[in-house]
Parts: sequence; structure tokens; C-alpha cells
Amino acid sequence: MKCRERVTVVGGGVSGTALALLAKKIGHPVFVSEKDKLSPERKGLLANAGIPWEEGHSERALQADLMLLSSGIPPYAPLVLAAQRQGIPIIGEVDFVAPHLRGRTIGVTGSNGKSTTTALLGHLLAACDLKVAVAGNIGNPLADFAFNPYDYIVIELSSFQLHWSRAFHADLAIVTNLKPDHLNWHGSAVSYFCAKGHLVELKKPSAWLISQAEALKFLPPCDLKRAIFTVRSEREEMDLPNRIILGEGAALLEREGKKAELFAFRDLAILGRHNVENAAMAMTAVALLGEDLSRARGALASFKGLPHRCEEVTRKRGVLFVNDSKGTNVAAAVTALRSLSGKKVVILGGRGKGESYELLAKAVAEEAKAAVLLGEEREEIAKALKSAGFTALCFAADMGEAVKYAYNIARPGDVVLLSPACTSWDMYDNFEERGNHFKQLVSELT
Repeated sequence: MKCRERVTVVGGGVSGTALALLAKKIGHPVFVSEKDKLSPERKGLLANAGIPWEEGHSERALQADLMLLSSGIPPYAPLVLAAQRQGIPIIGEVDFVAPHLRGRTIGVTGSNGKSTTTALLGHLLAACDLKVAVAGNIGNPLADFAFNPYDYIVIELSSFQLHWSRAFHADLAIVTNLKPDHLNWHGSAVSYFCAKGHLVELKKPSAWLISQAEALKFLPPCDLKRAIFTVRSEREEMDLPNRIILGEGAALLEREGKKAELFAFRDLAILGRHNVENAAMAMTAVALLGEDLSRARGALASFKGLPHRCEEVTRKRGVLFVNDSKGTNVAAAVTALRSLSGKKVVILGGRGKGESYELLAKAVAEEAKAAVLLGEEREEIAKALKSAGFTALCFAADMGEAVKYAYNIARPGDVVLLSPACTSWDMYDNFEERGNHFKQLVSELT
């Protein structure tokens, strides 16, 4: 693309602003079109760079040679459809930035666990005295890392980002797991899985794929000789030449019949059996990249996890409080319920994503002693729970009431788990705000 091409960036949030600044740095005349309101911080950054913007899309946004989409812009957005009708080329965030990255790239996607795996892999590689960037959907815009030299750039990739990706070629690809999600954005589970599968299709031919074995049926065909899949035991019958075995107390890497221990489960400081699998994928990546596995193993204990993802908050009166506010879909909440030990009082509800709650209800019935329901979806979740024969539930008007109810129900040795299986947007601006409020309320309990 020519540097003097007029670029319209659609979306003025964190990723959109970073894209606009990068396009300006490259030499493009840039205009930012935001559907809603820009934050004062974003306005300041754009103004300092001499980049004009608008709040509310207008015809001016179509006066462009190229339309650049920030993370999360769907294909059915009216402005995108108008650009297509006018023949304006459209490029997604990742494809625009990728040519300007300087370092080996590792793409990480999945329905759940991708942020933890991304952050942990970055942590392990940094422990090997390597210069590492951790970027993408994890909250660090990819555009911020353009032109800077790194040994590795570990990129968390959402289904939104991958939907628009055509030219990004990873040096290693990781798919943590695949469960239906974001159906309101993609329209169907098939479309969602197709977007996630782009990472496999676009990785370099020589690149390894690391994936959960259960995800294989949703992924496009791949070279099994350059793929490693997680299995639950050595006895699991799967015709796979390479495996990550989550055995009894340790994770093993098996390649062409030869086994080596990756780490002992006791080496991990993060909660949840699901994080054993995340850690095994990250450690396998270190091994495949040819880096120092022993140094990486020594760094496992210093990784304390990410906020709002099965985050240990505190213990009060012998009750463990766990903040899993990032559990915004059914699969995530089910994973949290099944991965934590002990009897659970689970807090569920928020704004739904159009999912069925049947699997959630089954997990609650098997893993929880009680459920506290709040938010827009509380009645729908209650129906599913009752259909599964689970009646130990109550309704809360807000998070404050939910925390008090859960605390009163719990007994020493129990776990109070916030894993809503829903988005936060009916009550909070984002899952971080919800999780922080939960932690504040827990701290105030006596």
C-alpha cells in the first residue's frame, strides 16, 4: 500500500487509536470514525498526533482509499457494508500491523484460557532472558509493538480479529480450546469456529500447532506431524504422533514415542485444573521454540495468574473467594466449576450471549451446593437449573446482595465462586469493573 493512501480507522477505542497512530507514523493521512463517544484520553492522543475524528459515523468516513477496522468491528456494521459497496478495500487490525512486527510471532487463540496462556508464555520466555512482547486481545494493542525488535511477540487473538485475518502468518500457533461463543457477533457456531480456524490455516507451513485434542474436530485439516495435542492420560486412545499428556501429578511431552516431563503440577501457583493444561501448552511452546526448558520450569511458580480469571481473592472464616469475572460464557463457568476443588457457592448471571444453559445447569448440579443468581439472565438460568433438578438457588438484586447471600450460605472449606457465564453489560461497563466490585465487597465482609 502507498503511504499517501487515505485511511479511515473504524473504532476509536484502545486498539483503534493505536492503529491510527501507527498509520500516521507510516505516512498515511488518517481519519478516525467512532460510532459512539471517544474518551477524553483518546481525543487527547489523536489531537496530539494531528489526527481528525468524528463521533457518530458519517459520509466523511467513506472518503478513503483504505478502511482499517479496529478489534471487534463486525462484518455487518453499516459503515463496513457501505465501504464494500463503494469498493473501498478493508483490512483488519492484525493484517495491517503484521508486516511491521520485528520478531518471531506466536498466535494464541481459543474460547477460554487464551489470555492466561498468552501471559504465561510471555512470562516463561522472558525468564529465558529473551526480549518478549505480550500483545493483542490481552489488552496491549498490537500496533504499539510495531517496528520494535523482539525475540518473540506473543499475540492473543480473538475470533473478531481472526475473522478479518488473511495475511498474518504465525511462527507457532496455539489453540487452547473451542466452545461456542460470541454467537451474536458471528451468527452461528460454525462461523465462530471458522474464524478461530484461520489461525491454523494462516500459520507458516513449518510452524507447529499446539491444541487441545477436543478442538481438533472444529479445526481445518493440518499436518499432524507438526501438531501436538493435549490428552488426559497416557491410556487415552488417540492416533496422534505427538501428545501433551496431563498425567498423574505431572505434564509430559511425547514426540514420536519419546517422553519428557514438562513440569510437576505442584510447580504451579495458579488455581484450577484447567490452568494445568494452559501451562502445559505454554511449556510445550518453549520446548518447540528450542528455548531453555529448565529455566522456564523454574519460572512457573512466580506466575500468579491474571486478574478476574479464577483469581484467588482471600479467605474469610475458612471460605475461599474466587473471582472469575472473565467467565463470560457457559464454557468458562463450567470449566471454573469443574476445575476448583471443594463445595461451591456460585454467583451467576448478567447479560446473556444467546447460549443454552443446559450444560451450565448440569455442572452446577454436580459441583455446587448453592447458586446465587443476578442480572438480566437470572430467570433463564433459574429455569435451566430447576430443569436439571437443582433447587438450591436464590435471587439477588445486585452484586452486594449476591456476595452477602453467598457468604451466609458458605461454610468453612467451601468456595464462593463468581463465574457469571454472562457478560457484565447489564450492570457494569466491563468484566474488570464487575470483578473489582466483587473483590471490594468481599474485602468489606466481616
